[in-house]
Amino acid sequence: MSRTQRTNEGRGRLGSVLSGIAVALGCVLFLGGFVWGAILYQPYTVPTGSMAPTIGSGDRVLAQRIDGDEVRRGDVVVFEQSTWGDLPMVKRVVGIGGDRIACCENGKLTVNGEDVAEPYLLDQGEAAVATRIPATTVPKGRLFLLGDERSGSLDSTAHLTDGENGTVSRKAVKARVDAVAWPMDRFGMIERPDGFAALPGGTSEPGPLRLMVIAVVAGMVLVLGGAAYGPVARRAGRRRADSGAQETAGVG
Repeated sequence: MSRTQRTNEGRGRLGSVLSGIAVALGCVLFLGGFVWGAILYQPYTVPTGSMAPTIGSGDRVLAQRIDGDEVRRGDVVVFEQSTWGDLPMVKRVVGIGGDRIACCENGKLTVNGEDVAEPYLLDQGEAAVATRIPATTVPKGRLFLLGDERSGSLDSTAHLTDGENGTVSRKAVKARVDAVAWPMDRFGMIERPDGFAALPGGTSEPGPLRLMVIAVVAGMVLVLGGAAYGPVARRAGRRRADSGAQETAGVG
């Protein structure tokens, strides 16, 4: 056996080992990302346009399962409140226990007397003015919730006379929405609004969804790349063998 043949065989064995490692690692990342996501996240379909333009009617969202104590101002949450309806609802938290909420002076929502910028509203001034929230104090352990489509959202403003100033218990929260998953033209993460960041407690940290997506994509690339190595290597080997045979025939 020539030195060239031994070198090619050595390279072939090394390539096979590396491709096997790539496939194995890819499977771990791909399946691990999906399992991790299934444990932490729950998909929901939003039936109305009350959160437009952030979330449209019929959009499929991914929401991280969290405890109600983890909720911060600005979060878009999934909750269940029997007095509001029988189905899970999606709204934005604008006030937490102890906050004094009002709207709208100068077309702005105010929290504890501070104007809050709401860039997620479709019609900034008009949407805010249409809300008209009298000064309301949020009871301890409860949340004041608004839809981003202020003129058509049945939220805390529609329940101000129901008791507890239209608020919802933190315990009613099931999950925090991190992303719109469907339709694809609306796919993307839901960013934390800066308008609430300066208030005490700030805003929540994004969930691990981005890491999960990276793990799944990287795993898929490794699996496909590792699986493709065998056919590519065999084809390259045949070409080298054919080339060597032709050179030998030419010499003879």
